[in-house]
Amino acid sequence: MKSDKGPNFNEFSIGIATRNGSGSQTANQVILRSIFAMGVPVGGKNIFPSNIAGMPTWFYIRASAKGHIARSERTDLLVCLNVETAADDLARLGEGAVAVIDEAMAGLATRKDIRHIVVPFKKLAEEACPDRKLQKLVQNMVYVGVLCRLLGIELDEAKAALGRLLGKKSSVIALNSGAMDLGHRWALENSSPFETFGIRRSSGTAGRILVEGNTAVALGALFAGVTVAAWYPITPSTSVIEDLEHYAKRFRKNPATGKLDIAIVQMEDEISSAGVVVGASWAGARSMTATSGPGIDLMSETIGLGYWTETPGVFVDVQRTGPSTGLPTHTGQGDVELCAKVSHGDTRHICLYPATMRECFDFTYAAFDLAERYQTPVFVLTDLDLGMQTWMSEPFAYPEGRLDRGKVLDETGLAKVAEWGRYRDPDGDGIPWRTLPGTAGGKGAYYTRGSARNDAALYSEKAEDYRGQIERIARKIEGSKEHLPGPALIRAPGAAKTGRGVIAYGSSDPAVVEALDILRGEDRLFDYLRVRAYPFSKAVEDFMAAHDEVYVVEQNRDGQLANLLADDFPSLAPRLRKVTYPETLPLPPEAVVEGIALAAGIRAGAAR
Repeated sequence: MKSDKGPNFNEFSIGIATRNGSGSQTANQVILRSIFAMGVPVGGKNIFPSNIAGMPTWFYIRASAKGHIARSERTDLLVCLNVETAADDLARLGEGAVAVIDEAMAGLATRKDIRHIVVPFKKLAEEACPDRKLQKLVQNMVYVGVLCRLLGIELDEAKAALGRLLGKKSSVIALNSGAMDLGHRWALENSSPFETFGIRRSSGTAGRILVEGNTAVALGALFAGVTVAAWYPITPSTSVIEDLEHYAKRFRKNPATGKLDIAIVQMEDEISSAGVVVGASWAGARSMTATSGPGIDLMSETIGLGYWTETPGVFVDVQRTGPSTGLPTHTGQGDVELCAKVSHGDTRHICLYPATMRECFDFTYAAFDLAERYQTPVFVLTDLDLGMQTWMSEPFAYPEGRLDRGKVLDETGLAKVAEWGRYRDPDGDGIPWRTLPGTAGGKGAYYTRGSARNDAALYSEKAEDYRGQIERIARKIEGSKEHLPGPALIRAPGAAKTGRGVIAYGSSDPAVVEALDILRGEDRLFDYLRVRAYPFSKAVEDFMAAHDEVYVVEQNRDGQLANLLADDFPSLAPRLRKVTYPETLPLPPEAVVEGIALAAGIRAGAAR
């Protein structure tokens, strides 16, 4: 951010306003990756429409030596290339900001409290490329060159990033590189680098990578040994399976036959996808699907079948804005209660809430082990912000140990059992032993049904049989807590205890961490607990009990995690304060500060 105390390099936000389908995303990635290559922590947010090409789109880049990469409500530098939104985009800029605008919009450069840089983008694109059809695309690389000069981004880094993005397309690289040079030269001759903010080479990204959450999820599934992936395309989860297929072709191909050792099947809809997940797992495969909220809705009955028949399966939910179709290309956390209790009847599901790219990988890997250990559907809940945006991450660690297939009886194991029943609980942990179809020995067969049964898997309408089964399953799920990822705790600095705590999860984490830093600067101290799994562990209950007020930050309207916390710990529910953000864009720290401040009665709306 701009500072009144002098230059403040490596700490600012860029906004780029263009049209969907204009080819600007490659240019935006070049800028982001160049900043990263220069050692400055950076994050990007692509805000794109749910409709067809031509609609407005914005890309926000946050550079922060402090590591704060949540979307900020303040934009220090705006590249304004969409005439339809230009007036509003310029009006939202704060005092002291800089606007880089096309000369066709020069008439809008009227504000005295911001700096305007008028660039002849169209003319420069025409000079760079004689093909009129390509000039609009090439124009994007012109603004890359301009920004490199104004911000101090090394041009060689930008060209290296361009080469990595475009691969072996040498003629395309040459064309775009030339456009970048023209933009850089124009800025060199007609403007000067910023004095208040910009990029200076640092070491804040050493040993880190850039990756999207959907890619991390796909890799986690691949390493977990997934053998069946059934899916139906839906934004924003589609690239989970696309990336899974991409990496499977590299790493899961049988060298002798040339065939993949994984079945990736696009089904006719989400209902059939869920059916394949449950059916394949019943047969012994490690199976998964990736979808979003509307898909979970459609899968509900089959998920209930998996829960009742105690069949494993991994369901990745990349959440988006709902209900109904909602806004498919906007983020949210509106499926938390849905996934925790999806399907009719009494159900309770294991849910994992990753907040980082490393956790997207690790938690997806763990989901397969958990699903087979507890013989139940397991949900990995990310969202569009985590799944489709570019994030910094530490490299993923190669998983250690063997895959956990849970309690599976083979022929030798069955021979040692005097009397086997599919749903009996000989170990007292609520988890029965299962067999796979075709197990030799003649003792492992049973009838799988969605209707009521006894512990031998025989049809039964006896009340005691039903109650015994439903309570055993509940005990099994409750017992999973000790094997789920525990919450992450950040204590307020200093020795003094604070009576106020904050709970959040998933993609809200960067904004919450930064917001608490802001409040700490005002001597407002909060402990912070990031919940990473449901059912909630004892540590979550202890955190609530240790604080008089607990502010639960969520990207939904109703405070769905807070509702689950109140259900599980009713005596502590009066301590909960909901801080909700149902606004479809990635959560900014300013909104968290204001929400907590208002809920705590600290001040009234000063933060925004």
